[in-house]
Amino acid sequence: MLIAVVADTHLPRGRRALPKRCVARLAGADLILHAGDFVAPEVLERLESLGPPVAAVRGNVDAPGLQVRLPLARTVDADGARIAIVHDAGRAAGRLERLRARFPDVAAVVFGHSHIPLHEERDGFQIFNPGSPTDRRRQPRHTMGIAEAAAGALRFEHLALD
Repeated sequence: MLIAVVADTHLPRGRRALPKRCVARLAGADLILHAGDFVAPEVLERLESLGPPVAAVRGNVDAPGLQVRLPLARTVDADGARIAIVHDAGRAAGRLERLRARFPDVAAVVFGHSHIPLHEERDGFQIFNPGSPTDRRRQPRHTMGIAEAAAGALRFEHLALD
């Protein structure tokens, strides 16, 4: 199962748009995960129109309609691998341990908020931040993530979009 992972799209904003390479990866996935900060409901609707199911959580700057529609956290099953999704995973110090304690029955937690791509793994538990495809802040590139799930196993990868 191929999973496209994004967060912090922060759209619409000026002439900014999802990069074509990102849209192609989203459309070609079996599942899309979005870890919050769409900003406008139209962004979620655009992702849903691409075809694959979308599992998303709300972020701290999402419009009221998204705040009502989306949960703060959710868990999905991807070919036997349970993945939790949250927007803000808190401070960096102790993050992996905190998320493992918060979500003891998952293989991984996907999160956003910082716009900083991150992948950590310890003892079979993973945390993954895809960065942002549209708002890189102090990062050298716009990024997203891809994950492969098979028989309960997960493998994450960051993709540079520019």
